[in-house]
Amino acid sequence: MTVDVVIAGGGPTGLMLAGELRLGGADVVVLEQLPAPTGRSKALGMSGRAVQTLNYRGLLERFGAGFTTTAAYTRFAHLGGIPLDIGPLIDTAPAGYYPPPMPVRQAQVEAVLQARAEELGARIRRGHRFVGFSQNDQEVTVDAHGPDGPYRLSARFLVGCDGARSQVRRQAGIGFPGTAPTQVSRLGDVTLDDPDRVPAGMTRTTTGGFAVVPLGEGIHRVVATEWGQDVDRDVEPTLDELRASVRRVVGADIAMSRPRWLSRFTDAARQADRYRAGRVLIAGDAAHIQLPAGGPGMTTGLQDAANLGWKLAAEVGGWAPPGLLDTYHAERHPIGERMLAFTRAQGVLMAPGEHVSALRDLIGEMLTNPQTLRYIVDRLLGLDIRYELDGSSEHALIGGWAPDLRLTTGEGETRLATLLHSARPVLLDLTPDSSLRDAAAGWKDRLDIRVARSEEPLDGLLVRPDGYVAWAATARDADTGTLRQALTTWFGRPD
Repeated sequence: MTVDVVIAGGGPTGLMLAGELRLGGADVVVLEQLPAPTGRSKALGMSGRAVQTLNYRGLLERFGAGFTTTAAYTRFAHLGGIPLDIGPLIDTAPAGYYPPPMPVRQAQVEAVLQARAEELGARIRRGHRFVGFSQNDQEVTVDAHGPDGPYRLSARFLVGCDGARSQVRRQAGIGFPGTAPTQVSRLGDVTLDDPDRVPAGMTRTTTGGFAVVPLGEGIHRVVATEWGQDVDRDVEPTLDELRASVRRVVGADIAMSRPRWLSRFTDAARQADRYRAGRVLIAGDAAHIQLPAGGPGMTTGLQDAANLGWKLAAEVGGWAPPGLLDTYHAERHPIGERMLAFTRAQGVLMAPGEHVSALRDLIGEMLTNPQTLRYIVDRLLGLDIRYELDGSSEHALIGGWAPDLRLTTGEGETRLATLLHSARPVLLDLTPDSSLRDAAAGWKDRLDIRVARSEEPLDGLLVRPDGYVAWAATARDADTGTLRQALTTWFGRPD
């Protein structure tokens, strides 16, 4: 069988990528070794740039009641266990700058993304295991094993979204350097015999860390973290192991039973030294692993997929300019590197000891400064992400996230987010004449040109499918030369 792209791994990153590729016209097969979803959720929510990304694809409403947030969930966060009151930031920021966090679990995210990918025509093969591959200049031959035995796929590209122990990454010879673990966390979704005596939230003790999160239906997530331990990750965790860890951390027994899920994780931080090897690429946990402080794993993976999807679809579709696919690594690798540094710092802040306590007190004092707090929160939520885009225009919006502008068009009122649902680049022509749309006419086969009015002081805005600004012009300052340059850089030569 011949297909444009094979994706190994059907978690959030792989499913998001499958949908993005289908929106771009690529034929996609996803190989997921699990025969059915487990219903387990490592991540319990999404925030910041990941929420904005799903909003720009029109996916938020699919979560239904799961999108309902409480004031406490919306207005509080933490930095390595140091509580952050972000309410004042939300109250003083421009409307929509801080998207409300979504208390939706990873299992819900996977269900929504799988349904969307299948609606768009992606083929999700559950119970099919990626085995290996070989590649040449023209194609990748993928070996897989399904319920009926082994078989092969011929693809133009292979993308590994197969997790921290990625076989795609290993077989591609991509290095995975980083730092070894200094802590071990044991996790259990369990029933507490007396939940009222176990307060929810995070607690730092003299020997480690302890956290309890109510999940509903009488189930609580219990996490005990200890430093300096070595554990065999290949041995299945047990409830007795979790109980013993909790006893060491809090100095008391906490009665718990009926575990729905038991797991372990560490603060090991590793990143692939390259995100591409020929016709093989990697994304999500296959490209980077880290302490889940602030929930960066799933949210970073979704953004990897949004960045890669339109570029890979353009390559498959034959209109990608030279080097476009290489900008995936150039843009996303520094973002992953910066994210790992941030989670390492948070891991240090969670450690026991008087020296760390002194550091936490100092940082807590610093975070009473509104500017410092905003810097930390923006970084925590990924709202500070900015790509270094080449071009002669120096507009402040270029390289950053496109603001969700309110627009008036010939068809009525709309928003920029709505125009990006199809994952096509959008040129907003906000001028009183036709100079911008005339300049962009040669790209109309791969570009949505929309004439609109906005209250913002802009003449035009060119937005990539992933939501980032490729070109912008202030009012009465639209330069069609720099617009054509940006169009050629990102979307190839005109017809």
